[in-house]
Amino acid sequence: MFTLIKGAQVYAPKHLGKVDVLFAGTKVLAIESNITLDSNLHFDTINAQGMILTPGFVDSLVHITGGGGEAGFASRTPEMQLSDASTSGITTVVAALGTDSSSRSLHNLIAKAKGLKEEGLNVFCHSGSYHLPVTTLTDSLTNDIMYIDEFIGVGEVAIADHRSSQPTMQQLAEVASQSRVAGMLSGKAGTVSIHIGPSKEGLDLLFEVADKTDIPIKQFYPTHMNRNSDLVMQGIKFCKQGGVIDFTTSTTDHDLAHGELAAAEALAFCLSHGVNDTQLTMSSDGHASLPIFNEENELIGMDIGKESSLLDAFIQAVQIFNVSIEQALMSITSNPAKVLGLNKGTLKAGGDADIILIDEKSFIPQEVWSNGKHLVSKQQAISKGMFEHISR
Repeated sequence: MFTLIKGAQVYAPKHLGKVDVLFAGTKVLAIESNITLDSNLHFDTINAQGMILTPGFVDSLVHITGGGGEAGFASRTPEMQLSDASTSGITTVVAALGTDSSSRSLHNLIAKAKGLKEEGLNVFCHSGSYHLPVTTLTDSLTNDIMYIDEFIGVGEVAIADHRSSQPTMQQLAEVASQSRVAGMLSGKAGTVSIHIGPSKEGLDLLFEVADKTDIPIKQFYPTHMNRNSDLVMQGIKFCKQGGVIDFTTSTTDHDLAHGELAAAEALAFCLSHGVNDTQLTMSSDGHASLPIFNEENELIGMDIGKESSLLDAFIQAVQIFNVSIEQALMSITSNPAKVLGLNKGTLKAGGDADIILIDEKSFIPQEVWSNGKHLVSKQQAISKGMFEHISR
């Protein structure tokens, strides 16, 4: 079936103006000022006046099998479902393990990823977890990345956190080297996703690896960079040395009251301080446990990450912090796709038909297609995961 969308303001994420978009199957066929079809083949025409058309969002950190739990077995968070992502305009997720790599395994992660792909989502994964030595699915990190399609790198490796394995500079350099070389051999980015905890050393270990080895700083992709203003300033330094940093959109009222910046605020702050708009991203940390610790690192509360927070942060960036639509979109489409080596996050003829239509006033997704499959219509999920329909 051919689908022709007319009358939308198109962001690819670069603003192209009011142009038409034609797609069929899994691919975008044309993006032109005025597309007309004269054919006896069936096609749908969508009048998208009053809407903005963008690439599907790329969420670069999601715990699709659930996360946690730092409060015992009962605190393990649930798995993500298809509509958790699709109704917020997310068509691509990058999955990872976190603190728990025992009851949450890479076998489970890959199985869940393949299931979500069957349901219509684009899913990629990181090998490893918070801890070093790296946990792998095969006999090595190299083989995980080279021979398993879904694996694109390693992470999220934790540093500056009491829950990390307290890795040394040498250990982190070795993992980065393995991931980098495996990526080179398999045509992947081999990105090292880094969980940055609240400890005062922040990015020091990453700067040390870049200073004392041949590993380029851009091989690392640190997330949770909006934990506090000092870490944001370190992030600006990291970007000026060529890296890309990520802000987490899921947070808690407690953390915001104790120095964490909202992701949209951190994005706007970095842009105002001269950081290139291609070096900033946002991710949801969806379905992660969000533990709340006191100054003695004792657990005092817990929340759960939400994929919908990515959409909320995009809206906040534009409507509250005066970030341009183009720049806010880049942070959740083309920028994360580029740092992770994914052929996603942009609209182009011949590219994948990951497309969302959002209301130009509310910025709420109205229609969502992933690889040409219609997942959301009129804000409602029309394609759900196999067991989402089961009521309790």
